[in-house]
Amino acid sequence: MSQDIPVPTGPVSRQSRSVARLAVVQALYQMEVSGAGVEAVIREFSDHRFDRDVEGFALSGADEAFFAELLRGVITRQADVDKAVVKRLAQGWRLERLDATARAILRAGTYELVERTDIPTEVVIDEYVELAKSFFEGPEPGFVNGALDGVAQDVRA
Repeated sequence: MSQDIPVPTGPVSRQSRSVARLAVVQALYQMEVSGAGVEAVIREFSDHRFDRDVEGFALSGADEAFFAELLRGVITRQADVDKAVVKRLAQGWRLERLDATARAILRAGTYELVERTDIPTEVVIDEYVELAKSFFEGPEPGFVNGALDGVAQDVRA
């Protein structure tokens, strides 16, 4: 007689959302580099990445629904998201001048600040600053913090 493995029915853990955010940043980067479409990338992550570690990051605990919602949202609202980010860049800087990973982090964080008002500002900023720290050792985490804080002031004031 086999026994089913229990599945949690409570609220989604913060950790599973953090993993989903990491996956969104990786997916946005992949889409930019490869030109792949959003649905193809969601399918790839669901079929091949969420059940294993990718480049040293465990993606097995991701909130897959949150991942798909964020990724679709960033892509659907990319023009508005990019305008909100550009507004917070130094004068004369274009979004294209940023590192692709930093661009992905800012796009995902900005989308959450604009569209997911149910998530506290501090949580969104902290999550993406921590992601920046996992990718960068230089000034980028501080830059992400400042840019997302500025976006938050613009859209959540």
